[in-house]
Amino acid sequence: MVTSAERPAGAAPSAADQDAGPPSRGRVVAGRFFASWQGRAGFALLALLFALAFAGPALSRWSYTDKDFLAFLSPPSADHWFGTLQTGADVYAVTLRGMRRSLVVGLLAALLSTALAAVVGAFAGYFLGWTDRALTWVTDLLLVLPAFLILAIMSPMFSGGQWPLFVAVLALFLWMVTSKIVRGITVSLKEREFVQAARFMGVSPARIIFRHIIPNMSSLLVVDATLNVSAAILTETSLSYFGFGIQPPDVSLGTLIADGSPTAVYAPWTFWFAAGLLVVIVLAVNLAGDALRDACDPESGRSR
Repeated sequence: MVTSAERPAGAAPSAADQDAGPPSRGRVVAGRFFASWQGRAGFALLALLFALAFAGPALSRWSYTDKDFLAFLSPPSADHWFGTLQTGADVYAVTLRGMRRSLVVGLLAALLSTALAAVVGAFAGYFLGWTDRALTWVTDLLLVLPAFLILAIMSPMFSGGQWPLFVAVLALFLWMVTSKIVRGITVSLKEREFVQAARFMGVSPARIIFRHIIPNMSSLLVVDATLNVSAAILTETSLSYFGFGIQPPDVSLGTLIADGSPTAVYAPWTFWFAAGLLVVIVLAVNLAGDALRDACDPESGRSR
């Protein structure tokens, strides 16, 4: 390609030069993300975990619902790679099923909570007045409500495959702090020239919020959603450990850790595989979240 220095004076730029504009923000952030070892390690671990959770069960002949009545609480072997539970269930199949459920719950809850925070915070900051007071009142109320107690009371509603309801209720208690941050940013953004220009052109407030204000906070929202994944997974695991989260016959890492706790000393394979995968998931999400935060805001990485 002919550079600007090699182009003859007065010559028009070529089509290739015209197409080669500055890189988009997404490409810049992705480059910074994969340039850090945290980003590469977090992404690789998450990719491996998702592949294991969704494709791993196909590698074994045992399903998470199967029982081997000739192998109760047996250690890892060629037939049962992770051993078996007291019921004869294959630990490998059950653990991957539980990890899949925990990953799905964590991702969906994080996405829902971040979306709710963006909408509530943006509307409160844009309209102010009574809209701001009402939404702030709801936000403050949810901040002081005992989330664990409410989820425990509602736990009977999560049985019989109703885990999507559990995801919705879990997301309901994860968005409040972020919404306050979004509100403050929106108050500043609404005075910017591009927002005022859209308002003078007669663009509706809802369109301004969804087309101009929220996209300008995409970096914050992406990082918040990433970090909320580990928070949602840990919350789900804690609730399921005490019997208030995912309900039988479904399983999650929390239910597997709770079931394996009594036998963790003399049959460690019933506990440590699920507990170890939980640690790796949270570590991978935190590594990816830290790298993504530094990629979106390089000054945050220099200040640490």
